[in-house]
Amino acid sequence: MARRTAISLGCMRLAKYLAHAGVASRRHAERLVTSGRVTVDGRRVTDPARDVGDGNDVRVEGQPVMPEPLEYHVLNKPAGVVSTAHDPEGRPKVIDFVDSDARLYPVGRLDAESSGLILLTNDGKLANRLMHPSFEVEKTYLARVKGTPSKSALAKLRQGVQLEDGRTAPAQVTVLESRPQETLIELTIHEGRNRIVRRMFEAVGHSVLELERTRLGPLLLGRLAPGGSRKLRPQELEQLSELLRDA
Repeated sequence: MARRTAISLGCMRLAKYLAHAGVASRRHAERLVTSGRVTVDGRRVTDPARDVGDGNDVRVEGQPVMPEPLEYHVLNKPAGVVSTAHDPEGRPKVIDFVDSDARLYPVGRLDAESSGLILLTNDGKLANRLMHPSFEVEKTYLARVKGTPSKSALAKLRQGVQLEDGRTAPAQVTVLESRPQETLIELTIHEGRNRIVRRMFEAVGHSVLELERTRLGPLLLGRLAPGGSRKLRPQELEQLSELLRDA
């Protein structure tokens, strides 16, 4: 087995370590361990919850395990594509649009009908921090809604609206285009609840016709074509790290 550039994963459970190293899925990794096919520092281990770290010599059937290099990709998700790594219904998935052998997964989700910026990575630590509510990472959307929201409706969005799962935090709202039949609005929030943007507009009486995410923290969609992807630039990764470090 060829050795790859080692990336620090810190201390974690053995099955998770194997999954992050690209050996197998978490469930399959657990079976590898319980079947006695994994050794740590020369000793056979059958407990998937055993803690291991970068200082341990982890092997599967005698072959050394090295974590795969961390990758970060920005994708302009087209509408009709699901934001998952696996889909039992066989629908097109976000990972289908990124050319990589790494075990990538999306950070957060965009519903299938929505388009725009989504981050894919195999860096679980960064992904978890980006999605955690305590970091309040801002997300900006372009929403084309039916009709023309009144000043009162816009004020409610800015102040927070009551949904079935709780009141939303105040949003930044800017009207970009207004026509009798539809309105284009830029909205910035830091929450990640399921279909929250669509539900916010429905709560003030306007259904969303089209929804595109254009920003996630310091990451911008820019001119990336629908279905196009690119690796994060070093400066963007540093900006992400600073954002999470300072939060």
